[in-house]
Amino acid sequence: MFQETPKIRTVRDLMRFAIDHLEKKGFDEARLHVELLLAHALGWQRIQLYTQSDKPVSRDELKKFRSLFERRLNREPVQYIIGTTSFMGLSFAVDRRGLIPRPETETLVEQTMICCNQFDGRHPVSVIEIGTGTGNIAVSLAKFVRDVSIATIDNSAEALELARSNATRHGVEGKIAFHLMDVFEPVDQLLLKRFDVLVSNPPYIPRDEWEQLQSEVRRFEPTGALTDGNDGFEFYRRIVELAPYLLRHEGVLLFEVGFGRAEAVAAMMNDSGFTDIEIFQDLQDIPRVVSGTCSSKSRGTFASN
Repeated sequence: MFQETPKIRTVRDLMRFAIDHLEKKGFDEARLHVELLLAHALGWQRIQLYTQSDKPVSRDELKKFRSLFERRLNREPVQYIIGTTSFMGLSFAVDRRGLIPRPETETLVEQTMICCNQFDGRHPVSVIEIGTGTGNIAVSLAKFVRDVSIATIDNSAEALELARSNATRHGVEGKIAFHLMDVFEPVDQLLLKRFDVLVSNPPYIPRDEWEQLQSEVRRFEPTGALTDGNDGFEFYRRIVELAPYLLRHEGVLLFEVGFGRAEAVAAMMNDSGFTDIEIFQDLQDIPRVVSGTCSSKSRGTFASN
């Protein structure tokens, strides 16, 4: 594909060829993806692709870029190819062990940060996260909330390994405890204490919508982090059931929800006795986060404060 011809001599030539090729193949965001892949191949910042666009491309550089580009042509997500992505202004290592962090999840983190700051009488604020994945939520909270202690759980040992590496990457490993656990199994270990905040971005793609997802998602990202294999509400039902035993009085539960599902999750929380239920929109004006307070009516009695 990238054979040495007079057409590909410089960085500019290579960018033009690659962008045009992706566009003809029907790829969205062709320019952005080529910029990310080529900058990674050259070890440059993206801006250098334009400030040094006349630089000749060596045979080794062309070979390295071709390898990355062919992976993208196979629909592998760019984030997995370059091994990193940005979330909350932080760089996270990503690979097929964990779901790629999405921009909309930043709304969940922002609302959780606001919630944590309301518990200014408690030091540290205690947070439990269900479903850690790459660790982007827990690590961001540990990074930006000054006095916080986080317990995070996942049913994948590989995902927890990735999350730990991201915690170390940002120097917050001392603020996060990682637990290998399936929330559909007994969670006695967690019931030994109460938390101020419970946050979760659970698998919420319904089984009947799975085949409609992009090839990049279905073929490369971990299926168990995306769908419950049922109606998309299995994890919400289970976490709402567990929350009264995990939260202190007036503790807060926050969920990320899929498109068109906020009202159903809010109703589920209301039926379980949660109060002050709110729905927050993401930057695309899509209802994305549902939060509610654990009242005396909703609280369980298995654990003490």
